[in-house]
Amino acid sequence: MVRIWGRRNSINVMKVVWTAEELGLAYERVDVGGPFGQLDGPAFGAMNPNRKIPVLEEDGLIVWESNTIVRYLAASRGSEGLLPANPARRALVEKWMDWVLTELNPPIGTIFIQLIRTPEDQRDLAAVQAACPVADQRWRLLDDVLARQPYVAGDSFTAADLAVGPFVHRWYHLPPPATRAELPHVRDYYERLRERPAYLAHCCLPLT
Repeated sequence: MVRIWGRRNSINVMKVVWTAEELGLAYERVDVGGPFGQLDGPAFGAMNPNRKIPVLEEDGLIVWESNTIVRYLAASRGSEGLLPANPARRALVEKWMDWVLTELNPPIGTIFIQLIRTPEDQRDLAAVQAACPVADQRWRLLDDVLARQPYVAGDSFTAADLAVGPFVHRWYHLPPPATRAELPHVRDYYERLRERPAYLAHCCLPLT
């Protein structure tokens, strides 16, 4: 049995649960982090010394870092569709998974933390204003890619989409003063993702 440690409103937990659902895996999800606490306890620290979610547990194996968990689940289940075995094809998928971490997450994370998780009287709106044009540039780059192909890494749904998809929903639901450029191809991509039941159930949640 696969056990996923992490609360469902964490964007990194979302992508792991979505992956499990796409693979048709039986799993148990355990609420930890945020209002559920437990990250500072010795039991969780023994699993992940970084004390962050998600953590995946399976038959004594412990894996942390969300994109690594996605890779592990896809590879261990032989899902060539999500994560190709061919090195060149796999690189096309993994470069976008890393792009999410290095390029997309920093500006969107700043905006999200300030507008959703920070009390209004404590928000750093200058940080939001600085992050918005950076985020717009990242989305424009992706919009150009999606003008030529239906999914992030090509013609089919892959682990690259599992990494990017939760951020698309988050971006379209951030409140003002977050700004959004017109991105017709990203918008069409978002609608394609929303046709997947597991994406709707686990990634299209209210921002909290």
